[in-house]
Amino acid sequence: MSANAKVAAAKAATTRAAAGKKPVTTTGRCQCRAIEYQFTGEPKWVMHCHCESCRRAVSSAVATYVGVRLEQFSYLQGEPTVYESSPGVKRYFCANCGSPMAYAGARWPGEVHLFHGTLADPGQWPPTGHAHVAEQVRWFEINDHLPRYAATAGKGAKPVRKGPKR
Repeated sequence: MSANAKVAAAKAATTRAAAGKKPVTTTGRCQCRAIEYQFTGEPKWVMHCHCESCRRAVSSAVATYVGVRLEQFSYLQGEPTVYESSPGVKRYFCANCGSPMAYAGARWPGEVHLFHGTLADPGQWPPTGHAHVAEQVRWFEINDHLPRYAATAGKGAKPVRKGPKR
């Protein structure tokens, strides 16, 4: 068998194996378990957000999100309460325990942004970058080498740097 034939056979076998695999299912929940959700497949992105609005929503120096397409996502139990924090922005939380669950915005139609801390296994989807570092709290720095974006990472945005300022 020629080298090209071997490569073609290997690619075909990989495609068949991938087609036979079940997509990964990720689950999450609020603290009291009144709300449980799942999404199927890989997320679109996983990012730390440093903007003031997200910091206030989670009462912390940073919020970490998992962005998934709505068609991947479903509630298994309960549904969160919605708070419209600004025009076109909805924040979802558990009315029972207060856990922030998700964010949805008109700027990202067809997506839900789940709070990373609600995942059953947060290690399953590690963050891939930092958004809104222009609004980052001066005393808070994450020591990783991920790209940092002044605003969002979408639509061809270029990182302002990789890794911490210091």
